[in-house]
Amino acid sequence: MNDPAGVPPAPTPGPEPFLGVAHSLSGRRWLGPALEETRLAEALAQQALLPPALCAVLARRGVLPGQAADFLAPSLRSLLPDPMSLRDMGAAAERLLAAMDRRERIAVFADYDVDGGASAALMLIWLRALGHMATLYIPDRIDEGYGPNAPAMAALARDHALIICVDCGTLSHDAIVAAKGADVLVLDHHLGGEELPPALAVVNPNRQDESGDLGHLCAAAVVFLLLVETNRRLRGRAVQGPDLMTMLDLVALATVADVAPLTGVNRAFVRQGLTVMARRVRPGLRALADVARLDAPPSAHHLGFVLGPRVNAGGRVGAADLGARLLSTNDATEAERLAAELDRLNTERREIEAAVREEALAQAEARGLDGPLVWAAGEGWHPGVIGIVAARLKEAANRPAVVIALDGAEGKGSGRSVSGVDLGAAVQRLAGEGLLIRGGGHRMAAGLSVAREQLEAAMARLGELLARQGAHAPGPRALHIDALMFPGAATPELIGQLESAGPFGQAAPAPRFAFPALRVLDARQVGSGHLRLRLADTDGPTLEAIAFGAFDTGLGQAMTQKGLGRVHVAGRLEINHFGGRARVQLRLDDAAPA
Repeated sequence: MNDPAGVPPAPTPGPEPFLGVAHSLSGRRWLGPALEETRLAEALAQQALLPPALCAVLARRGVLPGQAADFLAPSLRSLLPDPMSLRDMGAAAERLLAAMDRRERIAVFADYDVDGGASAALMLIWLRALGHMATLYIPDRIDEGYGPNAPAMAALARDHALIICVDCGTLSHDAIVAAKGADVLVLDHHLGGEELPPALAVVNPNRQDESGDLGHLCAAAVVFLLLVETNRRLRGRAVQGPDLMTMLDLVALATVADVAPLTGVNRAFVRQGLTVMARRVRPGLRALADVARLDAPPSAHHLGFVLGPRVNAGGRVGAADLGARLLSTNDATEAERLAAELDRLNTERREIEAAVREEALAQAEARGLDGPLVWAAGEGWHPGVIGIVAARLKEAANRPAVVIALDGAEGKGSGRSVSGVDLGAAVQRLAGEGLLIRGGGHRMAAGLSVAREQLEAAMARLGELLARQGAHAPGPRALHIDALMFPGAATPELIGQLESAGPFGQAAPAPRFAFPALRVLDARQVGSGHLRLRLADTDGPTLEAIAFGAFDTGLGQAMTQKGLGRVHVAGRLEINHFGGRARVQLRLDDAAPA
């Protein structure tokens, strides 16, 4: 906006762009390490005697020289919080033990996503190891919606003395009231309201009366802490509980798939869980890896983008309990059957998602992508894919996004947020103001139900709340670079050293390196819109690169044009295991003319 004299305001000063890239081929501004990070990296190299590239990554994490050794070898023993630091933990552990002592019937009521499925599987496997079978109940996404509902809870209470709600229940007051005659335990991580439901125990690090120190845990991690505490009480009776370390593959899967920050104990959960998963002992995860043709050691990327979507597929477009059943089964034949069905449903989910995404993006673009909230709503959109489509809108606009499936007088919506903007709190406030039928979630994701007649007003108010958090901040998206590198330094040994700073994911992004002024020796389209490159500096070794979906964004066309000249490229180093050969590859994120 211009001032009255017609002169545009001066741009807000910011850090100098890295390698001078203020507007890359994908429209981003490259930002390198801050001065204090550069100095810390130098100190790490001198005192910890570590490679410069690794030091740059550690410096960005704020790791001091004296902390480097512990950070590179995180110990669950030292990072695991005391379960009893969470409110109601003692009551939950005692009630679980009492149910087992009295051989009472137990039901596990879980959410239909990966976190819910993994949480349920943890509980079912632990109980089974102690000779106690439990009933699994997961609501249908379309017919019942998220979380406990009164009819289901009342039915379960007629046949069970204890109902354990995992990854849900914190806001389910009426449903828990309906569970007459049964005790209810809630093991959750979603934001709590001012009043807790009338459960015997609500173990949730995001209760309003909690400190928030453990608010980054997913629900499976909360369940794991309960099992740690219950095992401890069993040892007090001279009884050996099940080996919980072998269950960390489930905690790791849930942590990554639920986009929990990979910091603190979460990092140790995922690091150890990946080690457990690599042993291929759990029938369900082994079968799922095979059907997904996973031919490399599992990484956090595989949990989030290969295994997680398949576990989720049942809850999105198929039978809601398929994921939890796969994760909890100890029958290899059943695991293979369930994995094949989930893989088929995941393919179906992708087709449905593509159609909804195209409509939603067109609608959002017509409304405008520069506001504090990007949203779209459509008749007949499948509720099972709206969360994924919301994530795609968020990526396209770099804004919080909400996608709503309309059906009759009501719409069911799912939202995804960007770093620094708490979408769950805003949605919960909106529900408290009466503009939503219901709503809740956490910082990065939320769900809601809204009356059709309130849709426009609700989205306008949500935009206001998000704007107050800075969701409308203008300017090109930043691409953060950890360090400068040359092709000759990109070796398998270096990648192995960098992996020791992982796993990488939410709040702990994989290190990104910039390679300056490279020649494009070969650039061609491969597969469905992907870009394959071979690059080199002046007279040095070559660097292979891949950019997935590059021809969907325009990066592919820009990089394959004739006469491009030398380019700066930025991306993440990885080992490509395709065809049984292991070789270094750059997963290209961006490029700019040199």
